[in-house]
Amino acid sequence: MKRIFDFNKAFSAFILVGMTVAIVIATTLKLQAEGSNPVLLLVAAFGSLMGILSTVCSANGIIWTFLFGLIDVSLYAVMCFIGGKWGNAFLHLLYFLPMQFVGFFQWRRRGAAGKEAPKARRLTGKGRLVAGTVLVLGSAALYMILRFTGAGATPFADAFSVVCNIIGQLLLSTAYMEQWFFWIGVNVSTIVMWSLTLSANPGDTYALIYVIKYSFYLLNALNGLRNWMKLSAPGRSLEI
Repeated sequence: MKRIFDFNKAFSAFILVGMTVAIVIATTLKLQAEGSNPVLLLVAAFGSLMGILSTVCSANGIIWTFLFGLIDVSLYAVMCFIGGKWGNAFLHLLYFLPMQFVGFFQWRRRGAAGKEAPKARRLTGKGRLVAGTVLVLGSAALYMILRFTGAGATPFADAFSVVCNIIGQLLLSTAYMEQWFFWIGVNVSTIVMWSLTLSANPGDTYALIYVIKYSFYLLNALNGLRNWMKLSAPGRSLEI
């Protein structure tokens, strides 16, 4: 158990420090670029740091994830509106924002307090089938809506990310291990989405910050999956 504790502590420090250094460097460089918007860059950078604090807490089952998440999703919603990511913008404003409060109280009911993790659980086979079906059908439906209404520049990545986010947040708030499969999907699709934005519009300087942010999120999600597989195993717990 001591080995698990040491690894989690070192990995969390790596994610937090690495993300901070990367964001500071990227923001500094972009502030010097011609045509950059310093307000948008600084807002994106601060929101990204709050987001990484939230995800590190989530990976380790720490309830403070919802406090940092509240700040992150509020700022990210604004940035998505500016960047034309309509699906993600409305998702964060109308779903993620209120779900921070839902998740906080749900985790409290499942025993989370301070560094005490909630009682984690796993979906049944039927539950996994339902979640997978919702992902496929929901992504296809939203893609068609975004594609034919012309809303947003990256409709497929946007749609897939939105549905993964919805399912992942629901499973996070109710303390299911399978949330992490959906967070991995969110991170991969979002990296692609913002990379395409940056490639097509080099002037969108804040997009680089989100590529960096979700790259670190992906690493953290892989560790979160490892941790929650232990948390949700019968008779197992994770020392934080």
